Formats: sequence, structure tokens, C-alpha cells
Amino acid sequence: MSSEATPRVSALILPERWELPGRPDGAPAAVQDAYRQTQFLLGGDLRLLREGMNLQLQIVRASSPSRYRTHALAAALMPWSRAFLAVSDATTLTLHGSYASCPPLVRLACECVAAAAQLSAEELPTFEAWLAEAFHPDETHKAVTIGMGQFFAGSTLAADPRLSAVYRAASELARPHLGASLVLTAVDSNAQRLALTFADQSFHLGWAQLVLGWLLGVCDAQLRLVTSAGTVFHITEETATAVAAWTDRVGATLDDPVRCRMEPVDDAGEPRWLLVNVRRQPGAAPRKLLL
Repeated sequence: MSSEATPRVSALILPERWELPGRPDGAPAAVQDAYRQTQFLLGGDLRLLREGMNLQLQIVRASSPSRYRTHALAAALMPWSRAFLAVSDATTLTLHGSYASCPPLVRLACECVAAAAQLSAEELPTFEAWLAEAFHPDETHKAVTIGMGQFFAGSTLAADPRLSAVYRAASELARPHLGASLVLTAVDSNAQRLALTFADQSFHLGWAQLVLGWLLGVCDAQLRLVTSAGTVFHITEETATAVAAWTDRVGATLDDPVRCRMEPVDDAGEPRWLLVNVRRQPGAAPRKLLL
């Protein structure tokens, strides 16, 4: 396809609302218990996440009329949609106690949030160049050419402190590192025993706090980036005010000193990660784990 005939952006298909996953009736007892305890102990996090996800949908819906449907909007919406679903799926996994499955989704969400910001702004020419070469027939393979269009928004990931922190931490736990595998599958181990589990979905307060904190951080970064100056989205004053108030509450929630979190530390010149407030239940003594 030539640059003179690139596709127009059609009407958007999007959900009316985003709701938290329902109770997993019929699931194993451990999954049902994880759902119940997460709702009870971290209901505030979940409600805050639901509000942030619906603010995102509100912005997309307000930007869906034809006058806003530019290639810049499309460049942002494609990765944003992937980020939104990754956060949604990670929420379900967290409520079901599948904490070990969440870091890859969180890493993907971070990369897509950053890509959406850059592709709709300074990297729009990259999107336009890719689109100009897409959708032409390939006679060799009897296929329609799309093109991979490899892209990584490293500068946005590095420039946004909250998004960068989430991305780096989730990326480390998403890989098959030995320490990451141990804390995700045998977190109750000590010098005397390896407390191995296999496909365990028992509730763990620390992991639930950590992952939900990551998801709130991703949602916060997305909303801040799409409401920033020069955005291609239609942002009303009411929406901007709601987003600002929501991000303030997210900051207060994530700054809670008793919350489980994963922090980069310098250990005699070696960069490492410190997990703090690691505990399975609220009454248990918190642990620190140095990775």
C-alpha cells in the first residue's frame, strides 16, 4: 500500500465498563480463598483500580467521534488496548492466587503504555511509515503483508519514574532467574528447608499487595501520559480533574509503609532488589528478602 492510500480509522469498539472479576464458583478451594481474602484485605486497592480502568475507558470513549480518529490516535490505541487487557488479566490472576503468572503481563503492560505515548507523539512518523507499507499482497506466500514493525519505547520507560520502577521489578521476576523462581514458588523457605510448592494458588498478602501495586502504577502512568500536554485524546476539564484526584489517591496508597514492595538497592556497588514486608497473612511478621 502506498503512502497516498493509507487506511482511515474506523469507529471504535470498546466495552461500556470494566468490572472486577466475579467470584470463581467451582474453582479449587485455594482459589476461592485467595479471592475472598483479596477482596476483604485489599478491597481498597481493587476499587481504586476499577476507578482507574473506567477513567481510561471514559477517555477512549470521549475520543471516539470521527473528528478525533487520526492515525496518531490509532498509534496510541493499539498498544494501549494491549496494556489495558494485560492489566485486566493480571487482576484476575491476582484474585485467583496465580501471582507467578503476573510479572510477564505487567512487563508487557508497561512496554505498551510507553509505546502508546511515543507512537502518538515523537515516533508517529515510525507508525506512518510502517502503515504505508502494510496491507499489500505478498505473492510468494499468498498472504497479506503486515510487517512486524518492531518497536520499543525505552526513553518513555526510563523517563517516567513510577513506570520505570514497575517495569524493572516486574521484568526481573518475569525471567527464570533462580531467586525469582524461589520467591514465587517457595517463598516460605529458609536455611533449613526448601518449602517448595507446585502450581500453588494459596493466598499471599505480600504478593497480592505487590502485584496490585504494580497494576495501580501502570494505570496511573497511562492516565498521566494520555492527559499530558499535547495529547491526541479529547480530555475534558472534568476528566482531567478526576484523573488528578485519582492519581493523588494512588500515590497515597502506594506510599503506605506497611505495603509489600520491591525496591532497587545498592549492595557494595552491586545493584540488587529488596523485597520488604513479605508476609502471607496480616498478622505474620514481615520479612525482607534480598535478591
